Amino acid sequence: MKLLKHLNFLKILVLSFLASICLSASASLTNPESGKEYQVLAQSQPTDSIGKVEVTEFFFYTCPHCNVIDPYITAWVKKQGSAISFKRIPVDFGPGQDVLKRMYFTLEAMGKLDELHARIFKAIHNDRQQLNTEKQILNFLKRNAIDEKKYLDVSASFGIANKMKRAQSMQADYKIDSVPTLFVDGRYMTSPALVIGANSTLTEAESAQGLLQVLDALVSKAEKNRKDTSTTKLAKDQIFKK
Repeated sequence: MKLLKHLNFLKILVLSFLASICLSASASLTNPESGKEYQVLAQSQPTDSIGKVEVTEFFFYTCPHCNVIDPYITAWVKKQGSAISFKRIPVDFGPGQDVLKRMYFTLEAMGKLDELHARIFKAIHNDRQQLNTEKQILNFLKRNAIDEKKYLDVSASFGIANKMKRAQSMQADYKIDSVPTLFVDGRYMTSPALVIGANSTLTEAESAQGLLQVLDALVSKAEKNRKDTSTTKLAKDQIFKK
C-alpha cells in the first residue's frame, strides 16, 4: 500500500514537472526574448510594404524543415488577411539549384503558384519525385495541366530574370545561411531552429506551431514600432511648423 502511494506521488511529481515545462515554453513563445526565440538584425533591411508590417520567409522546396512548417505558415498568413504583407523568397545555395527558384517565380507570374505550391512540396517530400532538372520540372508541370510553351516563354522573360537577381541579392543582404528563416519588417529574425533551441522539449511540429506565436508577438512589436515612429515624426513636424 505504501509502495503504491509512493509511486502515485512520484507520478504526480513527474506530471507536475512536465506541466511546468509546457507552461514555461508557452509563456516563452507568447513573450519571446531577443537572443533566444528571435534576433534583432544589426542592420535593418528595407521593406516594400507601405503602411503594413512585412513578413518575409526564405525557403527552398527540397528543405524538409520548410516542408514541415509550410502548412502552418500558409494557414497563419491566411488568418492575418490584409493586416500584413507576406512574401516568400526561394533561395539556392549552389550551382544547379536555381531551377526550382525559377519555377517558383514563373508560376507566380502565371498566377498558378497558389494552386501548385503545396503540390510541389508533396511531390518532393511525400511522393519522392525528383525535380532537379528542367525536364523533370516540365514533366511535373505537364501532369498538373500547365502549358509547357507558355511556361517556357514566361520563364525566359526579362521579368523573371529580374526576380531571380532580386532574390539572390536579398539572400545576400539578409545573410541567409539556412532555411526556413523568417523576418518581420526587415528587423526581427526567427526560425524553427531558434524556437526549438530556446525550448528544447518541443517536437519539430510543436516548434512550427510555436513559431506562429513568436511571429504574432513580433508583428505586434513591429506595429508598435511603426506607430511610435509615426508619432515621433508627427511631433517633430509640428515643432518645425511652429
